[in-house]
Amino acid sequence: MIQPADIREWRDQDVVDEQGRKIGVLEAIYVATSNDEPAMATVRTGLPTRHRLVFVPVDDAVVGPGYVKVSYTRSLVKKAPSLGVDDVLPAEQEGAIFQHYGKTYQSGPGGGRQLARR
Repeated sequence: MIQPADIREWRDQDVVDEQGRKIGVLEAIYVATSNDEPAMATVRTGLPTRHRLVFVPVDDAVVGPGYVKVSYTRSLVKKAPSLGVDDVLPAEQEGAIFQHYGKTYQSGPGGGRQLARR
């Protein structure tokens, strides 16, 4: 699991799947607004001139020297909901990300966002 104090150190590290295949590069961590614990990461994928950000849960992530290993296959992550590299995640699209990974989605405190970028 990525510890909150270490989040900045792992930005720009390779993100790999369960078999060690590179998915992309860690761009940012999103924490749960209810407890400020890391919940999702955005991974920069695609061609150098056409990057996009895909979301992947980090609940079972393992951090190693120069990489972050997630417990999802590369093909599943690459099919996840995505954003342009300069876009902001709309609150109404959060649920689709959780659904893609078979996770339960609940809005954040007071019906607000569940995810906040760090």
